[in-house]
Amino acid sequence: MEVTVEAVRAGMAAARYVTNPRVETVVFLALVLEKPLLVEGPAGAGKTELAKVLASMLGTELIRLQCYEGLDAAHALYEWNYQKQLMRLQADRDAAWDELKGHIFSREYLLERPLLRAISAPRRAVLLIDEVDKADEELEAFLLEVLAEYQVTVPELGTLTARERPVVILTSNQRRELSEALRRRCLHLHLDFPGVEKEREIIGLKVPDLDEALRTRVAEFVAQLRRLDLKKAPSIAETLDWARALVALGIRELDAEAVRSTLAVLLKHDDDVRKAEPKIAALKRERR
Repeated sequence: MEVTVEAVRAGMAAARYVTNPRVETVVFLALVLEKPLLVEGPAGAGKTELAKVLASMLGTELIRLQCYEGLDAAHALYEWNYQKQLMRLQADRDAAWDELKGHIFSREYLLERPLLRAISAPRRAVLLIDEVDKADEELEAFLLEVLAEYQVTVPELGTLTARERPVVILTSNQRRELSEALRRRCLHLHLDFPGVEKEREIIGLKVPDLDEALRTRVAEFVAQLRRLDLKKAPSIAETLDWARALVALGIRELDAEAVRSTLAVLLKHDDDVRKAEPKIAALKRERR
């Protein structure tokens, strides 16, 4: 697609991703400047979905590196297929080593992990480095090198450079502070939970069978829950699941009984359910 702000806006609308001019402009700049985009904000605010929508807009592959504590460069970049190498060694045990090593250390025996896969892709892919704040600082430092040159070095094969620079989206739930070096290499976008009107619009797009008045009530109640000191605030996806649950149960009025019977869709911790009880009780009083 031709990259313009208008095209980005139209693509997001076509993917039913509710956005605003600030998000559209930052995404446009990330595309035209070929810069990684660091998206920060609370869990469930739509950061990962943005990468999925971008891949859909560009009609390309989404390659995802899910970060976690202890993730090392080998699992993020590449590994050798040791079992396949061993089978080749056993099959050609009489062959000269100089001849054999040229075979077993070739691309045929290389297992591409997300970073190398994105660099090796025949056309521009979207690389999602999800929850980078969960990764160790050592991996973060390694990412700096990869994102700076969009190339990696495999000792047995040499330097592999990206055929087409991938579109890189990094997400962070801000569990730890990321380095200034990483931030310098990225454009930055903060995504928070939508307000009532935006979430109502999202519900209307994703769950059109929900009554219009009930959409507003759902968005208002979820917004109230997010203002509580919860262990896990409801994500946008959980709001949509709740809306679908209300449709499936034929619930047309958001009263205390309806909320209590479906609250497991929204809240996943007993302490959070207890904290929400005053808000639920208030629904009963409102009905009276």
